Amino acid sequence: MTDILGFDMPSPARAEPPVRPEYERPLEPLARSAAQAPLPLHRRLWQFAWLRKGLILIALALLWEILARWQGNDLLLPSFSQTLRAFFQDISSGIIPERTINSLNVLLKGYAAGVVLAFVLTTLAVSTQIGRDLLSTLTSMLNPLPPIALLPLALLWFGLGPNSLIFVLVHSVLWPLALNMYTGFTGVPETLRMAGRNYGLRGLRYVLLILVPAALPSIIAGLKIGWAFAWRTLIAAELVFGASSGKGGLGWYIFQNRNELYTDRVFAGLIMVILLGLLVENVLFRQLEKRTVIRWGTSR
Repeated sequence: MTDILGFDMPSPARAEPPVRPEYERPLEPLARSAAQAPLPLHRRLWQFAWLRKGLILIALALLWEILARWQGNDLLLPSFSQTLRAFFQDISSGIIPERTINSLNVLLKGYAAGVVLAFVLTTLAVSTQIGRDLLSTLTSMLNPLPPIALLPLALLWFGLGPNSLIFVLVHSVLWPLALNMYTGFTGVPETLRMAGRNYGLRGLRYVLLILVPAALPSIIAGLKIGWAFAWRTLIAAELVFGASSGKGGLGWYIFQNRNELYTDRVFAGLIMVILLGLLVENVLFRQLEKRTVIRWGTSR
């Protein structure tokens, strides 16, 4: 190494990096410390959804009983115990089961027809431009229309029979389900769409094998909304429509007991509607979600 005048200069000594001394730290045996402490009993029981929901129902029943006893007028608000007594009496006599079967018979027909029509309409919407325009126009026109408002027209067109009820049920199910299905279809990632096209899928096979599995969370949500709308519409229509050929449903049962001032039986009919809703929501739809979207990891 030289300076600017050409004289040799001593080269500086290169500093070596410090070396940290190594050492060993003995680990404690695993047997002395538990890997995870067991949960207390109350926290383990709280993990069960059926127990949490059952406690909520018990709390609501107790609140109902307290309010009814404090109010002191069985005509306006019967107690929960009186309602249960009337409920089991009409179940043992066969009145509530017969009315329930009549309602479910009409409800399932209208619900199934609405689901099929919603699938056809949505398939056309995702396949063609005219289908998208048709779905957009019909949902804008008919979705805000209350189904019960169509009951007078249904009575004129189909007469006094279950076909009138089925018509308004189809209207209540079709449009919310079609909107949910179309929203789910349009939200499918483009990667899945291109994969389906690369495999040569077109038309109905493309919808069934690519779009439906990917959009199943939205479809199940639409099925739930359609089921709730169908129940509301059926009970309201039966309150107005009444009975045909002696085959009234739960709505007619509620309306008839209201006219006869059997308020406890009115609440018994409402409890039956609630129980059926809880059964379908927590058994049918929950099992469908567990076997599909939760198992596939597309929903929590």
